[in-house]
Amino acid sequence: MNRKRFDRGWEKLRQIHGDEGERFIDNVKSISPDLARFIVEFGFGDVYSRPGLDIRTRQIVTVAALTALGNAQPQLKVHIQAALNAGCSSEEMIEVMIQLAVYAGFPAALNGLGLVKQVLEERSKKDS
Repeated sequence: MNRKRFDRGWEKLRQIHGDEGERFIDNVKSISPDLARFIVEFGFGDVYSRPGLDIRTRQIVTVAALTALGNAQPQLKVHIQAALNAGCSSEEMIEVMIQLAVYAGFPAALNGLGLVKQVLEERSKKDS
């Protein structure tokens, strides 16, 4: 394990996903410690920590990519939450889905919009 990469990745994961990210990694680690380490080191230690894009922009790109894939609903939900945590507005998340209707199709955009709605409702319940 590259301790510096891991520590940088762990810090970035916590910044973006908070306690949910830690729980996710612990869950993956219980099945595959190597995959958990790869996610932290490569995904967050190398890619998310790069200087070329800020976290907010990286989350918009991630939400768009996961929506377009159409088969990663649990991950899309997590990254919609992360985008909101990173400063994106609910209106921006809705606009991402509208934009994707053109490029990924209406089914993908509607599925994504449903998850935006679900995340916003869950956040609203937590805040009240």
